[in-house]
Amino acid sequence: MSASGAKASFKAGMIQLRSGLTPAANVEAAARMIGEAKSAGAEYVLTPEMTNILAARREQLFAVIVDEEADTSLATLRELARKLGIYVHIGSLAVKVSPDRAANRSFLIDPKGEIAARYDKIHMFDVDLAGGESYRESNNYRPGEQAVLYDLPWGRLGLTICYDLRFPALFRGLAEAGATMLAIPSAFTRQTGEAHWHVLMRARAIENGCFVFAAAQGGKHENGRETFGHSLIVDPWGRILAEADTEPGVIMAEIDAEAIAKARASIPSLEHGRRFEVIEPMAEPAHLRVVRGAE
Repeated sequence: MSASGAKASFKAGMIQLRSGLTPAANVEAAARMIGEAKSAGAEYVLTPEMTNILAARREQLFAVIVDEEADTSLATLRELARKLGIYVHIGSLAVKVSPDRAANRSFLIDPKGEIAARYDKIHMFDVDLAGGESYRESNNYRPGEQAVLYDLPWGRLGLTICYDLRFPALFRGLAEAGATMLAIPSAFTRQTGEAHWHVLMRARAIENGCFVFAAAQGGKHENGRETFGHSLIVDPWGRILAEADTEPGVIMAEIDAEAIAKARASIPSLEHGRRFEVIEPMAEPAHLRVVRGAE
């Protein structure tokens, strides 16, 4: 046990998928790899964003998604977590929350098969990339409004999803609220992944003194989209402990909770943060300003 009472170490597994348009097939692939991770000793396993479906068109998405209570993907993975006796963190599922909106929702399932935590992706990926690549996540999804933490046996986990990665204030808030591990399941585009994936994942780990778990989608998908892959496990010093390529598969790493205290003792930036005021620039420097009055 660590000084905080949490277990000192565990094995984490990241599942890399190439989700298509058929939820049952996607979940079957995920379940098989979760079983492989369990056999290799994993006690916590994370799947990527959009585990159940990666759809480019609205009609493809809404033709198959259902509300949470009726979702067989969720039910299947809950039963698998119970059977294996491990934490299964579903990076996200697309679930219907109204006739014309879905939620991009993460589910942390405990070893009894119960839903321990839910998180709806806060930041919507609405961007136009070079080469005509364009995304409007807000057309189909309702953004979340709450950050979420959960206490695992090894420390406190902060839940995020993909594009959230680019908003460091969210991660700082989670760390200041006690997070020692950050889950960032993703479906990064190949274009943005090649440019920013590694540096941003390592930065979130370093600046917050946290482990980062990033299960990803990878390769050319049925809908024509290409994702970056390269699922990662990063330690609080920014070292990459495990990395995938672009193919579906499992990566594993031993997570030593003591590394968190060591990193934070070396660079205690969480203790040094200060609130500050941002002021607008004045038309002319204060020391040059002339008080206008009577001649």
